[in-house]
Amino acid sequence: MKTNTFNVLKLLCTVVLAATLAACGSMQSGSSSSSGSKASAAGGDLAAALASANRPAEDKARDADRKPAELVQFFGVKPGMTTVDLIALGGYVTEVLSVAVGPKGKVYAQNPPIALQMRDGMYGKAITERLANNRLPNVVRVDGDLPAAAQIPPGSVDVAITAMNYHDVRNMNPELGVGFLKAVYSMLKPGGVFGVTDHVGNDGADNAQLHRIPKHFLIEDAKAAGFVVEAESDMLAHAADDHTKVVFDPTLRGKTDQFVVRLRKPK
Repeated sequence: MKTNTFNVLKLLCTVVLAATLAACGSMQSGSSSSSGSKASAAGGDLAAALASANRPAEDKARDADRKPAELVQFFGVKPGMTTVDLIALGGYVTEVLSVAVGPKGKVYAQNPPIALQMRDGMYGKAITERLANNRLPNVVRVDGDLPAAAQIPPGSVDVAITAMNYHDVRNMNPELGVGFLKAVYSMLKPGGVFGVTDHVGNDGADNAQLHRIPKHFLIEDAKAAGFVVEAESDMLAHAADDHTKVVFDPTLRGKTDQFVVRLRKPK
C-alpha cells in the first residue's frame, strides 16, 4: 500500500502546531524517581504496576481521567510487544507502554522535530527528562517525521497508539488524514493494531477550531487506508460534554467526551 510520504512529512510538521495546544491541558512531565521505572505488567496486574512509586506523580494524578491500564489492555498491549507512541510529546503514554510491554518489549516514542521545539522546547525537555539516565531502557526515542523507516522498520510494530492527535491531522485535510493512517498501516505487522483516542465532535461544527472530530470521520478514513474497525469503547466517554466547547475550556480539561477505537491491519 503506497503512502504519500511528502504529504505525511509535511502533515506531521504542521499538525504539532495544533497538537501542542491540545496537549497543554495534559502536559506529560518527565520528572521521576532517580531509581527509574522498573515495574512491569509481565509479573502481575498492570494497574498495580502503573501505581509504582517509580512512576512520576504527575502522571499518576492523571490516570483517573485517562484510564491507562484499561486503555492499553483494550488495545491488546502485552509483555514483549513492540509498540509506538505517535506524537508522544512529553511521553505520558510512552511510559505507560514501557510498563505494559516490560523489559522484553520495546516502545518507540516518536515526535516530529517541530514538536520538540515548540514552546521554547517544552516537550523536548520533558521527554529528555523522562528518559534521562536510561530510566526507561526499553524505550527508543525517535525524533523524526513519519514514516521514520530507518528507526521504525516497516512491518515491525505490534501496537501503535496516538492519543488526541488525529483530529488535528484530519481537520487540516482529509487526504492527509488517510495518508497518516497509511503510514501507520505500513509500520504495523500483519494483524497489528492502531489504537486511537480523540475528542468527540459534532457534524457541521467548526471542529478545527474546537479541536474535535466526529468519530465516523476516523472510521471512514481508517477503512480507506485498509484497516478493519475491530472494536470501540466508551471508557473515556463524558456525557456532560455537549461537544460545543473548545477542548481547552477550563470546565472540560481532562473531562472531554472521547472515543476509543481499535483498528487492525488484516493478516
